[in-house]
Amino acid sequence: MSERAVLRIGDIKDNIAAIRELLEGRSATDIEKDRVARAAFERFVEIVSEASRRLPEAWKAEHGDISWRRMADIGNIIRHAYDAVDLPMLWRIYQDDLDPLETAVDAMLAAHAPKDSSP
Repeated sequence: MSERAVLRIGDIKDNIAAIRELLEGRSATDIEKDRVARAAFERFVEIVSEASRRLPEAWKAEHGDISWRRMADIGNIIRHAYDAVDLPMLWRIYQDDLDPLETAVDAMLAAHAPKDSSP
């Protein structure tokens, strides 16, 4: 179980980096006008959401400051209610949630990953 969870943490970290790379130097208005960039942004968030669902509940419980349920829910919205995806909500994730999430998954790696593995 922990090996797969470590891989999912790698997916989260990779997609956080992709979001940051995509949005660096851009505004929400820029993304709103760029259909392809917005689709990429949504997809990266969707992957983060799905990967977070596959983390052990006990690991997530160690990081109660992260809204794991809300993170799972955003993926459902992107997948099933694409027409209701709200760019300001996604932008808040970018601005407010990525740093704490990355801190949490880094702590999970430090606490639970086999010492010879990396995501």
